[in-house]
Amino acid sequence: MKKFIFIIAIVICTISTSFSQKHIIPNEVKMAFAKQYPNVTKVNWEKEKDNYEAGFADDKIEKSVLLDSKGNILETEVAIGKSTLSKEILAYVTKNYPGKKIKGVAKINSTKESVIYEVEVDGKDVLFDETGKFIRESKD
Repeated sequence: MKKFIFIIAIVICTISTSFSQKHIIPNEVKMAFAKQYPNVTKVNWEKEKDNYEAGFADDKIEKSVLLDSKGNILETEVAIGKSTLSKEILAYVTKNYPGKKIKGVAKINSTKESVIYEVEVDGKDVLFDETGKFIRESKD
């Protein structure tokens, strides 16, 4: 019985250690976020490749920020209403996803691609540039 309890204790310790290591956010990243968003108290952190994404609500608006390991902001994302989409984007979605409902819309300011509109439809993220031109589609 003692061996069984010892083995269970080792397994639990190993699982909890590996879980916590996956969610370690560098101090530089946390400090950069706190400096930019000092009033935000609840943040959901996720590791995204070599970067860190902070998801949060600010003035009841869903937002996220992608930061590199040094705390540099790579992109910001703000949830927006479907009604703010251009007619070009709406026409593209209607034509290419007939009968599918838009589940979410966001405006992304990226250091790589400037302003991007992200439309979540049919389990995919469909991206458009500022003029409403289709950029690419990726799995949600």
